[in-house]
Amino acid sequence: MWQQTDCVCLILSAIITGSLSVSWDMKVSPVVSVPRGEDAVLGCSFTHPRQQDYSGLITVKWLARESNAPPFLMCSLRNYSKEELKDCSGSGLKHSLKGDPRQGDLSLIMRKVHVADSGPYFCRVELDGVWQYEQKETRLLVTVNPQILSLSVVEPSSDPNSTTRRLKCEVEGNPPPTITWLSDSRHLSTDQVFTSPVSLERLFSSVVYVEGEVFTCRVENMLGGAERRYPADNTLIITLSVDGLIVLLMSTGVIHYTRKKARAESSHVYENAAAGENHRLRGSDRPAGGDAELQ
Repeated sequence: MWQQTDCVCLILSAIITGSLSVSWDMKVSPVVSVPRGEDAVLGCSFTHPRQQDYSGLITVKWLARESNAPPFLMCSLRNYSKEELKDCSGSGLKHSLKGDPRQGDLSLIMRKVHVADSGPYFCRVELDGVWQYEQKETRLLVTVNPQILSLSVVEPSSDPNSTTRRLKCEVEGNPPPTITWLSDSRHLSTDQVFTSPVSLERLFSSVVYVEGEVFTCRVENMLGGAERRYPADNTLIITLSVDGLIVLLMSTGVIHYTRKKARAESSHVYENAAAGENHRLRGSDRPAGGDAELQ
């Protein structure tokens, strides 16, 4: 009797333990990088041993920033149903499911992302009758190529303590770029440079400016770099202008020489033709018989 009871208890324990320790498999992309303004797809897929014969609800949740935050996207549907994902899919939505949970695809699409959308996201799935859920973290990085937005001299403010002019370089980029100042006339120490963020992807840096100095503002991040000089470097423009003028003068000289040579050759041909005609006319004026006129 005790053996039968122990056997029943072991079977029940195995069933309960097995139902509570159902294995899950979920895969996400650790980091998804997308340029600002484009659509981002956060991939997420899962498999479950009960997927083949499961007929209950599949609940999909996407959370942002914190693993226990309220979901910003949630939808449920039955595994064997053919219903559409009306509340979780649509081209007009900022966030929607790109995949089909019934096929194990929980991927999220985010349209026209901004830098503020960067950060951690959590993909979560829940099944009926299972006393646990599966959740994994992925991270979105919205990138911005580094570029210089403006480089100009800022006059002293109304503050009486501020009497120096500064050269201000405003840039943007994400990941946050580094700004480097180069001077043609002096070494710049770190205490001479002031840098401050303007927004998530914009920041500015400035240095004391003295009339006549030449500075280069350089900005770089992992996507590349850009630089600009102040005052603007017109050397290239001047070189191109001088080269263009030389080419123009040479072309004019060649044309003039060609035309002059053509006129000279035409004149020589004309003179030869005229001489030949005169000779022919003189020959035609002689009387027939030749020496009869000498008698």
